[in-house]
Amino acid sequence: MTLFLHVAPLALVGTLPMVLIGSLVLQRMRRQSIATALAVLVLVPVLATLTGVLLVNGLMFDTALKNTIVVCLLVAAISVPAGLLLGRQIAADSVWEREARARERTLESSRRELVAWISHDLRTPLAGIRAMTEALEDGVVSSPDEIAEYNRNIRRETERLSAMVDDLFQLSRITAGALQLTLSAVSLGEVVSEALAAEGAGAARKGVRLAAAEDADWPVVQGSDAELGRVLRNLLANAIRHTPPDGSVVVAAGVEGAEAWLRVDDACGGIPENEIDRVFDVAYRGTPARTPGGADAGGGLGLAVARGLVEAHAGRITASNHGPGCRFEVRLPLESSTQAA
Repeated sequence: MTLFLHVAPLALVGTLPMVLIGSLVLQRMRRQSIATALAVLVLVPVLATLTGVLLVNGLMFDTALKNTIVVCLLVAAISVPAGLLLGRQIAADSVWEREARARERTLESSRRELVAWISHDLRTPLAGIRAMTEALEDGVVSSPDEIAEYNRNIRRETERLSAMVDDLFQLSRITAGALQLTLSAVSLGEVVSEALAAEGAGAARKGVRLAAAEDADWPVVQGSDAELGRVLRNLLANAIRHTPPDGSVVVAAGVEGAEAWLRVDDACGGIPENEIDRVFDVAYRGTPARTPGGADAGGGLGLAVARGLVEAHAGRITASNHGPGCRFEVRLPLESSTQAA
């Protein structure tokens, strides 16, 4: 008991200042890295122990004290690097968790926005179909020409609904990682020919000239014919939608290095520079000036689907202002035999 009463005050006098100094250092380091703070945290008790031992021993460097100093130095040599590594790991995990939470919030916001857009866009054609159907049932329209026009409008609205549902289904597969592609050699010439035929009626109805460039080179790429056709149809539908009557939409293709490129040029009048990076976002439809179609403005999913399908082909898609309108360009890997040639 007497030994304890003699040693305790000396140990307290030796350790307490080091603990207080360590606390002040940690307080000042609140804005520093976690790794540095942990290194200081593990170093403080070692220094406090060493100081207490020195005071208790009366600063007499006998063999026991020297052994204690060696042990403390070894502990510090091991614990400080360990603290630094642990701190860096904690910092990295913290950054990853913050980024993951940010991505989750962004994804949830996108989902809510998508649901809002789709809910609104589904109601519009459904309301039109319901109104026209009730008009036909109630005999509001009776002449053959009017009935035929109502039938055409109902069919057009039904096609819009079907396209929106298809885009939504495709986008859900892309975002869920459930899209499985069967790759083979695909001629862009055939893809372009089929897409032009599919979108030709819509372009003619609006008075937009739709054509393939006369000097285009149609390379063979590694891809899925159905998905690449959907990409081009979505790009063409978007171009036709935003091109005014008497405007032109032109498709061209070629080869650059180990890549094939496919371009769709329209006459939409251009995209504001601050919106170009957003054109492939889900539910993006631009400023009202670029969407004069009103109810025919689409669901805002076509370009997002196109980007997802292109990236699934290990390609990339970009948008830029070009001439009287916009240029959407797709880059895809060439078919292996073409590269070997």
